[in-house]
Amino acid sequence: MLILDRFEGNTAVIENGDEFIKTDRKNISDNAVEGDVLTESNGFYTADKDSTKKRKEEILKLQNSLWG
Repeated sequence: MLILDRFEGNTAVIENGDEFIKTDRKNISDNAVEGDVLTESNGFYTADKDSTKKRKEEILKLQNSLWG
């Protein structure tokens, strides 16, 4: 799963499991924000808002089961 970790100037850092991918910020869709799940096609990364929502819901469920 590709996750937009952060922006460092004009560079986007993408988490892919145990590794990180750095790419130019112009290769990321304009609507992508840190924490979004991304899909990749021909070196361009697009935010997958549905998958991002599901991922955040799963994280909240896990947090609630641990602390809630």
